[in-house]
Amino acid sequence: MSIPAPLFADDPRDAAMTPEAIAKDAATIRRLNREQLDYVRRRDAGYAQAWRDHEAARDSGSRYARDRRAYEEGQADYAAQRRQYERDMRAWRKDVAACNAGNYNRCAR
Repeated sequence: MSIPAPLFADDPRDAAMTPEAIAKDAATIRRLNREQLDYVRRRDAGYAQAWRDHEAARDSGSRYARDRRAYEEGQADYAAQRRQYERDMRAWRKDVAACNAGNYNRCAR
């Protein structure tokens, strides 16, 4: 009965690992490493391009940026209109109080 044991590519006791097999194994490992490196470089280049596209869209006139600016401008316009409305209401209340006090020329407003 034998117990299975892991074999290593560079095991000097492995009879199947002749100098030619060792060279072939090393070439296969180099090829696999090159393929993996190429894959990682392509993947990282894709990630980098996606980030560049994201930054360009954010900084340019993207729809989101335009909508955000329009929203902020609308908020500022609303605040200005609200301040004007409050000023007009204060003036109207003063006119009503003056009219009720007998100053009838303030009633025409």
